Amino acid sequence: MTHSVTILPSQKQFVCEAGDTILDAALAANVILPYGCKDGACGSCKADLIDGQVQMTGYQPRALSEEERVRGKVLTCCAVPEGPVTLKVRELSGLGDIPVKKMPCRLQELDKPAPDVAVLKLQLPANEVLQFLAGQYIEFILRDGSRRSYSLANAPHQQAGMELHIRHMPGGVFTDHVFGAMKVREILRFEGPFGTFFLREDSNKPVVLLASGTGFAPIKSMVEEAFSKGSQRDFVLYWGARTKQDLYMADLAERWTNEHANFRFVPVLSEPGPACAWEGRTGFVHQAVMQDYPDLSAHQVYACGAPVMVDSAKRDFTRLCALPEEEFFADSFTSQADQAA
Repeated sequence: MTHSVTILPSQKQFVCEAGDTILDAALAANVILPYGCKDGACGSCKADLIDGQVQMTGYQPRALSEEERVRGKVLTCCAVPEGPVTLKVRELSGLGDIPVKKMPCRLQELDKPAPDVAVLKLQLPANEVLQFLAGQYIEFILRDGSRRSYSLANAPHQQAGMELHIRHMPGGVFTDHVFGAMKVREILRFEGPFGTFFLREDSNKPVVLLASGTGFAPIKSMVEEAFSKGSQRDFVLYWGARTKQDLYMADLAERWTNEHANFRFVPVLSEPGPACAWEGRTGFVHQAVMQDYPDLSAHQVYACGAPVMVDSAKRDFTRLCALPEEEFFADSFTSQADQAA
């Protein structure tokens, strides 16, 4: 049995096999809808159910509140149609021509700029190129078939390989290996690119970039790609961390500030401590944005990092700073522990 799915306002239609989610069916039909984690944890795939019925299980309350569900919101990554359905959601263009590939890669470099952060440089097979948009991610395929997702930190025009920033999650199957037995020249297998977190180039609005921890990785990709294309948009990066050492590439962000008149960097520490000798901004990083930009009505915001930061930023920016909800773009870094919660 199959069910038809209609997307508004584009009027695109596709077929969903019984038991499949709307997102899986859309991607199979080359209809690109917004999504992030694909596990019901981030809320990036939220849509309005205009007509029809769906079954929804396996999602987290922070991704879709009961109030939102009562108002007809659904998560396409978890929604299974029970019959014909009509959704209202903005379809994305420009991703359909980018192929999703499975391939091996070799670890070329492994650096640790902070005690719990590893920067991996990965080499692709000869004559292979990974086409992607700045901000997208790949999934490592582990030996047991499980997957771990990490954003690409290099820009698409930098075709020498891939760069990933990985935070150590003690007890994590993959990150324990990265910070333990992983050696240069090790072979890994991945699939990608995935995700709809990328800079919308059809807008000239000034951009607020918001990162916590290794959420800096896709932001780095976006910024370097924008610079390579000569973008004249104004960019300001707010990067939040606990201590100074957690801003593991602050020197790079400072260099961008010195080299580009349309870029500004604001580091924010939540737990600086005496050892940091910190004289900069402190507190929650999204609140620093609100102090500087009480009116975000004419901006776009791109937020990446811990779910609590992303959720707080979206709530407060839209409710208190007049940011249009459709101008907030995010990628929540949900761990396996988050998804199991």
